[in-house]
Amino acid sequence: MISRRRALGLSAAFAAFPARASESVLRANDISLRALAAAKGILFGSAAASYELRDTDFAALLPREAAVLVPEYEMKRDVIEPKPGSYDFSGCDTLLGFAAGQGLKLRGHPLVWHWANPAWLEDVVRTRRDPRLLTDYVTRVVRNYRGRIRSYDVVNEALIPPDGGAGGWRPCFWLDVFGPNYLDLAFHAAHEADPDALLIYNDFGCEQGTPANDRFRRHTLELLDGLLKRSVPVQGLGLQGHLAAFGAKIDQRKLAAFLGELEARGLAVLVTELDVDDEVGPRDIASRDRAVADEARRFLDVVLDCRATRTVLTWGLSDRYLDPPQSLRLKLTGWQDRRLAYDRALSPKPLRAALAQAFQGARSRPEANKASSR
Repeated sequence: MISRRRALGLSAAFAAFPARASESVLRANDISLRALAAAKGILFGSAAASYELRDTDFAALLPREAAVLVPEYEMKRDVIEPKPGSYDFSGCDTLLGFAAGQGLKLRGHPLVWHWANPAWLEDVVRTRRDPRLLTDYVTRVVRNYRGRIRSYDVVNEALIPPDGGAGGWRPCFWLDVFGPNYLDLAFHAAHEADPDALLIYNDFGCEQGTPANDRFRRHTLELLDGLLKRSVPVQGLGLQGHLAAFGAKIDQRKLAAFLGELEARGLAVLVTELDVDDEVGPRDIASRDRAVADEARRFLDVVLDCRATRTVLTWGLSDRYLDPPQSLRLKLTGWQDRRLAYDRALSPKPLRAALAQAFQGARSRPEANKASSR
């Protein structure tokens, strides 16, 4: 699905970003989130789209707060390979250029997904049944950025989500043609293309405490155990961290136990897409902001207590670029989501304070800092 945000963004995605960013949003008295996280051996970062960098105020805020930048759209296959064998890296290169110029790292997301594929791909995969349609793409992308991108979500969302009413593998053409082995193909291709890159399986559904989430955590461990048993070079789990301020809550005990299972397997933990949905909350902004911050803090207090956690990434830094709510009722009332750390005016919200407090309270992990630099 192409959102309004994406349609607007891709039309301007590859325009040049400003050489000098406005200083109006910088707050000299604040310690940046990236500095607070780094003090504990943690990398903090955010997703962004290249068109957002044309906004001079936002382009100043992003490198001040974030140490890592994640392409929101520019590394999805429908953007990179719109026609068979025709590769367009210009969008990702734009983000990489900005990151390099501002002292940020760039992280890769995603290499293989059931969604955001070019229109031609599924029919060709089903007809030819050639694994090189998967592996050649992974190899081409990872080799292109070898030594410049050091961490990838290799496979994204291979399991049926908790609200899917069942468990196990998510139906998709990759699974239909190659079976679960498509994950093995992707990880081996990525490792061969860049043996030094950190290779992550990324998904959502392990965070909350419902019975459906219990099932999802069990299936996630089964997936990871299968990969490890087959000597597939998976090195960690991307815990997306899509939370709900007024929906299913984090069960801190269950989450801590799950993270302990990952740590016992020697796997890294990365929070890759943190945000907090507030769409069914009250209209009172202060109440919503408090609830968003509280749920994020409950989540982060557990996640950052785990020594295996090395990175925290939010799915955007400011509400300024959020899509309108999906609910027609909310659209008609002029509702605006407030799920990120900064509002549309780029003013910090309680969620920003919750992130800062969580980093300040996190256990130190100096040894993880070297590994997390990837």
